Amino acid sequence: MKTVTLDVRKPADSMADFTKAWKTGKAQKSARISFATPELLWKVLTAKRWELLKVLCGAGPVSIRETARRVGRDVKAVHGDVTALLNAGILIRTDDRRIVFPFEAVKVEFLLHAA
Repeated sequence: MKTVTLDVRKPADSMADFTKAWKTGKAQKSARISFATPELLWKVLTAKRWELLKVLCGAGPVSIRETARRVGRDVKAVHGDVTALLNAGILIRTDDRRIVFPFEAVKVEFLLHAA
């Protein structure tokens, strides 16, 4: 199963992993999309956007109109959410303008520290 991990990490930590992969030529074992803060993660991944990811998991490329039909929402509203997920690097746009979430599962990971 192809899984993506959404996590909260310092940008320096993400860059260190990227640099290591670049220098060694070895890819990470799993896909990872990182956010600088938990607040940013939850700002990008609203409840409606989570719903989109659920219907897109393992679905392959689909149009925005088809995505809106699957979640029972207005095309314009779904377009706005899709744009936000594209900008965050969570969704990919294909050459024929469809969208794809190329994963079958999502894992969310972050640690809450005491103040």
